[in-house]
Amino acid sequence: MLAPEKFSGVLTPVITPFNEDLSVNSDRLIAQCRWIISQDVGLAIFGTNSEANSLSIKEKIKLLDKLVESGIDPKKMMPGTGCCSLFETIELTTHAINLGVSGSLLLPPFYYKGVSDEGLYASYSEIIERIGSSNFRIYLYNIPPVSNIPISINLIDRLIKNYPNTVVGIKDSSGDWGNTKDMLDQKWDDFRVFVGSETFLLNNMRNGGSGCISATANVNPAAIRHLYQSWDNENAPNYQDKLDEVRNIFQEFPMIPALKAAAAIYSNDREWNRVRPPLLSLNKKQFEKLESNLREIKFSMPGLSKN
Repeated sequence: MLAPEKFSGVLTPVITPFNEDLSVNSDRLIAQCRWIISQDVGLAIFGTNSEANSLSIKEKIKLLDKLVESGIDPKKMMPGTGCCSLFETIELTTHAINLGVSGSLLLPPFYYKGVSDEGLYASYSEIIERIGSSNFRIYLYNIPPVSNIPISINLIDRLIKNYPNTVVGIKDSSGDWGNTKDMLDQKWDDFRVFVGSETFLLNNMRNGGSGCISATANVNPAAIRHLYQSWDNENAPNYQDKLDEVRNIFQEFPMIPALKAAAAIYSNDREWNRVRPPLLSLNKKQFEKLESNLREIKFSMPGLSKN
């Protein structure tokens, strides 16, 4: 079997639809994934905006199976498989590898705070050694505003040196362009650096980055992909400005409920509004304001239809 190709481009942490009993609606998820793929965007399922940490490992394994059985190409998937438990991470990641995914997005074990680089290295090393697969590709997930566990340059450097064929990239959701630039300036050999928001996409591409893994690629995938493809075009700053306009609207609201509200609006399927506690759906006033703001900029989600 050929080793998986490394990711580049645009991916999104696909929002997860729920039924009235809060079980996952796999048919809606499959339809959403197909629409995203049709926009030439990859699937970072089980990411932060997928409500991944509100899903059990059993649910995630079942959903991975259903997506692949439905004909979704596993090579387009970078599932989030990092859990607080070492052995749950190993179980979920191994299942994903066996299905043929091209890489896994790995959160650090995030419950205990103040852990050292040595402790984080021990965790990643145990995962890599115990899985022991030549097809295992890790994209580290740095999201200290949520995890409170930053992934340092020194830790990344050590992992790359000791596992160069496994630790192949990172998603930097620090929200700090300076932090991302520090990573890019290391000039690690073919190490893929993705920003966690399209706000930084143009800067990332101009400095040798590989793309973005963005929440709002759930709703604005084609435009984000367009900037990725056209970053060296003279009009690229204008493309970036338009992306920022959309992003800023969504950032006025709690992001996950807002993304689901947009899916509800543009698919004419209000079932999309549902989130799992402790999250709450947008209230009526928020929903109407989001709808009005998007209408004002003539926003659309072409090709999205009721599932």
